[in-house]
Amino acid sequence: MSSQLISSSPTITEIPTPKLHSRSHTLSQRTQIPLHVYKHPAAILLELSTSIKEVYQILPHIIKSNLYTEHLFQTKLLSLFCNHGCIAEAARVFEPIQDKPEVLYYTLLKGYAKYSSLHEALLFFVRMKADNVKPVVYNFTYLLKVCGDKGELRRGKEIHGQLIKNGFSSNVFAMTGVVNVYAKCRQIEEAYKMFDRMPERDLVSWNTIISGFAQNGLAKLALGLVVKMQEEGQRPDSVTLVSILPSVADMGLVKIGRSIHGYVLRAGFEGLVNVNTALVDMYSKCRYIGIGRLVFDGMKRRTMVSWNSMIDGYVRSGYAEEAMAIFEKMLDEGVEPTDVTIMGAARACADLGDLDRGMFVHKLSDKLKLGTNVSVMNSLISMYSKCKRVDLAVDIFKKLRGKTLVSWNAMILGFAQNGRVNDALNYFYEMNSRNMRPDTFTMVSVIPALAELSVTRQAKWIHGFCIRSCLDDDIFVMTALVDMYAKCGAIHTARKLFDRMNERHVTTWNAMIDGYGTHGLGKAALELFNEMQKGVMKPNDVTFLSVLSACSHAGMVEEGLSYFTSMKRDYGIEPGMDHYGAMVDLLGRAGRLNEAWNFIRKMPIEPGINVYGAMLGACKIHKNVDLGEKAANKLFALNPDEGGYHVLLANIYATASMWGEVAKVRTTMKKKGLQKTPGCSVVELRNEVHSFYSGTTNHPQSKRIYAFLEELGNKIKAAGYAPDTSSIHDVEDDVKEQLNSTHSERLAIAFGLLNTSQGTPIHIRKNLRVCGDCHTATKYISLVTGREIIVRDMQRFHHFKNGTCSCGDYW
Repeated sequence: MSSQLISSSPTITEIPTPKLHSRSHTLSQRTQIPLHVYKHPAAILLELSTSIKEVYQILPHIIKSNLYTEHLFQTKLLSLFCNHGCIAEAARVFEPIQDKPEVLYYTLLKGYAKYSSLHEALLFFVRMKADNVKPVVYNFTYLLKVCGDKGELRRGKEIHGQLIKNGFSSNVFAMTGVVNVYAKCRQIEEAYKMFDRMPERDLVSWNTIISGFAQNGLAKLALGLVVKMQEEGQRPDSVTLVSILPSVADMGLVKIGRSIHGYVLRAGFEGLVNVNTALVDMYSKCRYIGIGRLVFDGMKRRTMVSWNSMIDGYVRSGYAEEAMAIFEKMLDEGVEPTDVTIMGAARACADLGDLDRGMFVHKLSDKLKLGTNVSVMNSLISMYSKCKRVDLAVDIFKKLRGKTLVSWNAMILGFAQNGRVNDALNYFYEMNSRNMRPDTFTMVSVIPALAELSVTRQAKWIHGFCIRSCLDDDIFVMTALVDMYAKCGAIHTARKLFDRMNERHVTTWNAMIDGYGTHGLGKAALELFNEMQKGVMKPNDVTFLSVLSACSHAGMVEEGLSYFTSMKRDYGIEPGMDHYGAMVDLLGRAGRLNEAWNFIRKMPIEPGINVYGAMLGACKIHKNVDLGEKAANKLFALNPDEGGYHVLLANIYATASMWGEVAKVRTTMKKKGLQKTPGCSVVELRNEVHSFYSGTTNHPQSKRIYAFLEELGNKIKAAGYAPDTSSIHDVEDDVKEQLNSTHSERLAIAFGLLNTSQGTPIHIRKNLRVCGDCHTATKYISLVTGREIIVRDMQRFHHFKNGTCSCGDYW
């Protein structure tokens, strides 16, 4: 730009105001612009200017040269200010102009519609009418677009009325704008009425109504309109395809998606970045992520949306590592991420449990100044929670301004996922105290947290809360309630809720089948599974895992073997590591240890910790030293820091009186600093949770509890109980017996018996598997006290009553 034109930039108010003239003044004089004005350097520079900064640099020269009264400069300045969104400056240019041509009104109205508020645009429209300026069709299309974008249905209807009044009801451009307003204001039926009444429809009209149906969740009808437009002689263009592909993705219609892809190639649209991006998104959402990646790799140019679609597609499809690879490739190519990118990367890190890369994503979000973006912060809260750093999630939550329901939900779920049940409940209570109305996601986060407490009273309270919140008809909330009651020991209540449900998801069936299985009701679990097979709902991998576990807990070996075969043969479901672990558990519990070991050796995938863990547990039950050693050595290699496996092996040696081997295991544990997870049992009484650890005396009622246990021990011995101390050595027999009698579940049971009235069931929850001696002792305790005792250990429920257990001594 010429240096002579560059000076300090004045404000637009410094332009002198010329004498005003009426609009009736002839324009012929104004159109006769002198040649020197056209060729003036300022006119040329204005024509070439590309930014508002350059306009301000030229402005002083225009003022000094007395060119501000020339129509050419006034019109050009007004247009430039409007195009750059400087509406106040444009208005200051507009007002002094003599005999304003109608085109200037139209230009300024467009500026108001695009860059100012709808209110300001409508005021200027009224001003136009007052100045006897007759509106043209695109005046209405500008205003209608704003109404659609803002969701202003009432104003949209008013403009529609004005449009009809001015004779544009048959104009294709105007009526397309009307269709757009109704569609964006979620009045899709009214939109279609307007569309159907149009005497002629162009491609833009068709695209508008198709997009309207798609954006209102009517994917099938949107696809039908694409067929209809072709029947009426209109060929879909790139806009049509970009509008319809999300509908194809939502319906999972990959065959139609492939047909559209073929049309893209035939029509020559394969070079359009927006079409390719829509194809990537469609294939990803239809679980054809490989084809989506091929389309992505074939793109010569990519937008930020392209990168985001690929990252999101990998995350959705369960390929978090690949999502991070795309994210890192994007950064390497110098593409600056957006908030959507950060959220996708955070989700990938969450799925991987990768704290280091998650913290990098967090730092990058700070660098991009996204700290006030609530959606980004919510994704980071979820990421830190899944990476087991809920403390960092809390830090973000506390600093976050403008917390949304999603923020609270993410925090509640984070606490629940990390075993901080009380914190989850406290945040739920606080959220309610702030008049934040919970939704379905809130309830399906907090209900499982309550299920972990296994307290029936609180289960009933949250159920009542769901009813009062009108969420008791929601399929996901009801499924969570079914699962919760089952985990609280109220399996019959769970079945009642299940039977009352009008609609059931596959997860509903899975919850009920799994509930029966953990309660040892294998026959009921299989009956329910057979009922499921007769209906329209198809079982999934989780269903079969629940069925296999139910067979294992109930000793139904042949049934379990049959279902394992059926899983792949009849349903095409490839067994995963958990299924193989369940099969080893099934065979091992039944004493078929050699068969279980051969099953492991023939596995098509490398056996994991849960497979060898099931084998080691079975060897402990059936006292098989040889296979127990083999399974334990595999576990030591896979997870050398877990002390529980060493303890199990030591117990197997102790049962076989191999005390030298027991000493070796204990020495190894000591050298490595390994410890067994301490047994902990909890019981709830009058809104307070009481925790007990084996042999501890820190409870306020410890003296009463230990005295009562000694008295109770004498009674159950008199009834036939004989202590099993085979896994304990190096101490006297009476000490062995005392060690067993003070296991955490016995302390919790004694506390419950002392503090509840006759006839009240005792509910105990233990973090480890109930040992054999405590299982036997509890049966006798239920017999001599006449009380029902329900114990939920890490694997299943035991209902003790009248000297028997619901597991049938098979667990």
